[in-house]
Amino acid sequence: MNPKFSQLIVVLLAASLAPSFAGLTPEQTGQLPPPATHSVNFNKEIKPILEARCISCHGRGKSKGSFRMDTRETMLEGGDSGPAIVLGKSAESYLIELVMGFDPDTVMPQKGTKLTREQVAVLRGWIDQGAPWDAGVSFGKLEPINLLARRPELPPGTDQKANPVDRFLDAYFAAQKIKWPKPVVDRVFARRVYLDVIGLLPPPEELQRFVADRSQDKRAQLVRRLLADQDNYTLHWMTFWNDMLRNDYSGTGYIDGGRRQITQWLYTALENNLPYDRFVAELINPTPEAEGFTKGIVWRGVVNASQTPQMQAAQNISQIFMGVNLKCASCHDSFINDWTLADAYGLAGIYSDEPLEMVHCDKPTGTYAPLRFIYPQLGDINPQAARAERLEQLAKLITHRQDGRLTRTFVNRLWEKFFGRGLIEPVDEMENPAWNVDLLDWLAEDFADQGYDAKKLIERLLTSRAYQLPAVPAEEQTHDDFVFRGPLVRRMSAEQFRDAIGELTGIWYAKPAPRIIHADGATNRFATVRAALVPADELQVALGRPNREQVITVRASAATTLQALELTNGTELANLLQHGAEKILATRNGDSSRVLAETLYQKALGRKPTAAEVRASEAILGQPAQKAGVEDLMWALAMLPEFQLIY
Repeated sequence: MNPKFSQLIVVLLAASLAPSFAGLTPEQTGQLPPPATHSVNFNKEIKPILEARCISCHGRGKSKGSFRMDTRETMLEGGDSGPAIVLGKSAESYLIELVMGFDPDTVMPQKGTKLTREQVAVLRGWIDQGAPWDAGVSFGKLEPINLLARRPELPPGTDQKANPVDRFLDAYFAAQKIKWPKPVVDRVFARRVYLDVIGLLPPPEELQRFVADRSQDKRAQLVRRLLADQDNYTLHWMTFWNDMLRNDYSGTGYIDGGRRQITQWLYTALENNLPYDRFVAELINPTPEAEGFTKGIVWRGVVNASQTPQMQAAQNISQIFMGVNLKCASCHDSFINDWTLADAYGLAGIYSDEPLEMVHCDKPTGTYAPLRFIYPQLGDINPQAARAERLEQLAKLITHRQDGRLTRTFVNRLWEKFFGRGLIEPVDEMENPAWNVDLLDWLAEDFADQGYDAKKLIERLLTSRAYQLPAVPAEEQTHDDFVFRGPLVRRMSAEQFRDAIGELTGIWYAKPAPRIIHADGATNRFATVRAALVPADELQVALGRPNREQVITVRASAATTLQALELTNGTELANLLQHGAEKILATRNGDSSRVLAETLYQKALGRKPTAAEVRASEAILGQPAQKAGVEDLMWALAMLPEFQLIY
């Protein structure tokens, strides 16, 4: 058959199957509200209707039924069903039939609140008056915000507010009529920064030396010393990146080879403080050691098209590094943002050896999206290039110096980690405005200027006076009218809690699951085995450690019933406390109950017990201390908010 003739048949068949407007019946016409007779104001009356009821399917780059309302011209073109409006004749316009809902199967909008008779009357009047459209109004795809690099001017500062973070917040606090609170005391600061930098409680003797130190810059010195603790820094930040990069040591996909670890690559990158732009580039255009991230999980059995390895790569790269949610757009044009199916497939196709057919809600469409990065403003991908070359191009686009979204996203993630709430919320929706735009943009530019050095960025944040402010209740995180007043009270992560129990009891994990080679060539030289390097046990799972089959950028902070049950009746914690009590009594047999209580308080809470706490502890421990009493006291300490929360 002649190819042109077969194409004509396809077009004719499609036209015959598409719904069309046959005109209203006299009865339906009589049910129409009369058209508005006043001069309809497009900007005040029509635009709000279109934005609220129509644009989610027919604007911002979406064209359901091939009908687009981006401009007056595209609206007049109509879609698969023919013209939507007939100028001057609203009763003959298909749009009016649809919004009236005479046919329940085609009523528009299909989801959400239907138009009122008053709104239909206004639409009728607008069409009868020639559908005037205000100049400059477009419902096309919006230009992205927070994309290109921007360098705001650094405000002046004083000696107390020399840190750029504080200089920006000085004006912010003044505008909010907030007086700078006094920083927290040394003991609280030290516990906060130990947990944030290396994930451990401060050892009592180190805490005492820090509190006794009279140096003016001792807090900055402590931050730098902890950042220089390579092993503990790396082990702590493995958790942060394992969650985001879906890296784990056991679970779905590892048994049959459909998933690959990147543990050694990740450990080496963190241990060497690999510059963030290179860190990202090596994940996007991976070496064999790092390819497990973009390979994703090869699921067994039949899965939907949005879970192919190529689509997983597109979803994960956009979410982690650019703060973009493509998950809905991987199945259909998104209903929650402006991303389209073509956007998702355009990015996924870069990772495919063969052209990817777009699949709409698991139904093949027969069309192929052009290969492109989701932000063409940053540059193009050559669709004719081989896959390896395309990955190299993609890595260069995302890590380009002008890609301010890459740096802003990372800065925002660290701010959320240390302060409990991002400068932009949610942290995976970077199209949202920041509560302090200049602060975010300046930190992002400074991060790039400093060679994408993550440790320098962490030092910048943790040496600010803002970080040292008293913690505020976590409930403020959910307020729509959020005002920054200081770091939020945060919960320990599952790994932090388990490591803290290890410090308290002296009982750590027996051995790590992965074999780690250090920069000096040594293998698994760890003094203790941290929770970040072992598969999750029942205690860690109950405390919120995820299975890492999907990207996790923020763990849930609210306590759950499962956590309460595990902490009160779980065998894992009970065994740790039992063996810990045995070890403590074996090594500190000569200590009085009072000395033992003071030791446990110092380890757990970083302070001595009060007189009342000493009396209660001695009663719990017994005279002399008994194993059951040591278990009970350690359990009581571990249940305190003062132990579990980061203030």
